[in-house]
Amino acid sequence: MGKDVVKTKWVDGMAFECEISGHKVTIDAGSQVGGNDLGPRPKALMLASLGGCTAMDVISILKKMRVEVKDLNVIVEGDLTDEHPKHFYKMHVIYEVTGKDLPMDKIKKAVDLSEDRYCGVSAVYKQTMEITSEIKLIEG
Repeated sequence: MGKDVVKTKWVDGMAFECEISGHKVTIDAGSQVGGNDLGPRPKALMLASLGGCTAMDVISILKKMRVEVKDLNVIVEGDLTDEHPKHFYKMHVIYEVTGKDLPMDKIKKAVDLSEDRYCGVSAVYKQTMEITSEIKLIEG
């Protein structure tokens, strides 16, 4: 079993610098709560984690299937509760795949494999919230 460690250091105001695998990411709050908008909010990074995890899976699986795509965009929308502690109760993932004569069956299989088997972020999130998805093919 592996262990990841992220160090979070206070910078100023509501800004923090996170060291993640040797990379630095600044997180901050908006001005309405004392921040200076120097970086994304922590909860937004949850959306980025899901999008990045499943995108890496899908592109890797499609390459193994020899499906050539020109572009892949993964958009993750998160719905927050109204009450504190505010948290996501639902996320919706939109896979925008661009290419010529794309085989929907193979793309759907790649997405399903990511969502059901390979994406560790999705596996954890599914235990606490509803995750839905859709695939949009873009000819190009």
